[in-house]
Amino acid sequence: MEEPEITIVSEKGQVVIPKAIRERMKIAKMKLLVYCYGDTLILKKLEIPDVEKKLEALYRRIDRKIAKYGELSEEEIDEEIQRYRREKRGG
Repeated sequence: MEEPEITIVSEKGQVVIPKAIRERMKIAKMKLLVYCYGDTLILKKLEIPDVEKKLEALYRRIDRKIAKYGELSEEEIDEEIQRYRREKRGG
């Protein structure tokens, strides 16, 4: 376990996370979840999925199907979306 570091909370409630911790945790210009548990504060990186990348992957998948089978109906596109979501959830 690492040695704790000391930081200061400003009058505005701002906290500076020490550089070594920021670098190790790869924390830069991101949102953090803040939890309070008794007299303990817990900061957790807020992982926001890259929706744009997921949509691009889904569109590429549908485009491949269209290239292979021709135009798809709305129902076929909906089925492909649901199949993609199930695969990403692992089930």
